[in-house]
Amino acid sequence: MARDIKKVVLAYSGGLDTSIILKWLQTTYNCEVVTFTADLGQGEELEPARRKAEMMGVKEIYIEDVREEFVRDFVFPMFRMNAVYEGVYLLGTSIARPLIAKRLVEIARETGADAVAHGATGKGNDQVRFELSAYALNPDIKVIAPWREWEFKSRTDLLDFAEKNQIPVAKDKRGEAPFSVDANLLHSSSEGKVLEDPAQEPPPYVFQRSVSPEEAPDKATTIEIGFRKGDAVSLNGKDLSPATLLAALNDLGRDNGIGRLDLVENRFVGMKSRGIYETPGGTILHTAHRAIESITLDREAMHLKDSLMPRYAELVYYGFWFSPEREMLQALVDRSQENVEGTVRLKLYKGNVTVIGRESDMSLYSDALVTFEDDRGAYDQRDAAGFIRLNALRLRTLAMRDRLTRKD
Repeated sequence: MARDIKKVVLAYSGGLDTSIILKWLQTTYNCEVVTFTADLGQGEELEPARRKAEMMGVKEIYIEDVREEFVRDFVFPMFRMNAVYEGVYLLGTSIARPLIAKRLVEIARETGADAVAHGATGKGNDQVRFELSAYALNPDIKVIAPWREWEFKSRTDLLDFAEKNQIPVAKDKRGEAPFSVDANLLHSSSEGKVLEDPAQEPPPYVFQRSVSPEEAPDKATTIEIGFRKGDAVSLNGKDLSPATLLAALNDLGRDNGIGRLDLVENRFVGMKSRGIYETPGGTILHTAHRAIESITLDREAMHLKDSLMPRYAELVYYGFWFSPEREMLQALVDRSQENVEGTVRLKLYKGNVTVIGRESDMSLYSDALVTFEDDRGAYDQRDAAGFIRLNALRLRTLAMRDRLTRKD
């Protein structure tokens, strides 16, 4: 363990674990600690984090509202790709980490710090995401990961350290937490403890951001989302900023029981883990974006994009947001979105998001081509015969060869 650290920037939530980390850094490295607390829309009061850091002797405290940057520069680019990991996960935790790491590195440069630190454990994905992002942005930065270094073996050890160092511990933190929660404007995730057995249904109190579909209203809610260049820009005809729009969709999704996911996923470090995710607004947005693409994207462009999506999602999940391959894929995706604009109407009802209409001035959908009525010469159905015969040529050739060589 290197001991030549003079100043470190810590990703600080103000909670028990990062408060212990703050004190541990001060005592173990005998260094100055700068704290960075990001408002990502997690829905928590952040001023207590400032007061706690001040109480622990921190002189440089950064508390920043990054909600607009988060949605505009991270969430929306990812949603242009319709990225989902392992078919269902909308990557809510994954996409927040590169933004936090980016600000850690920037603050380190601004304050003259020679290291950054995070509170991710040695078993999870977040340690990889934080550190790959940090090294991509500053190859010389030192990264301190206390969970991989310190001697603490249990929650009791952490609480003992907190009490010895007069770190305030809320009463409900004095025992084992029932599960851990991470939240931002895109989603909330819960894992651990009562959720560790994937055979057991999660208790109702686990859910943070949605009513159960059974308790959602018996009447559907109809909404309209407007898109421009692949990004949502309006809700029910009203232009909104990225963060404001996503927050509004979260409210609509919450009230209608939308966005719940019980997932056993494959972590990058090699183990499987069970998580409960709630992505109410993101689920609505994902469905709407695919709907507007369905009438504005060329078939082959759409199919190519869909074929590349799993790779893009994997890069986000694994922590390679700032990699050249993700940026190359993003350039391709953004090019595909130039004409993805228009409006999508949806019904929200008891956990379901149903597309009920989509329209665009850039639509490729043609009534004249698809109608079963008189198409007035727009499409000559006799042309299909030659098209089919040409596409069948290799299949017929194979069948004739097999018929000649069959020994029966």
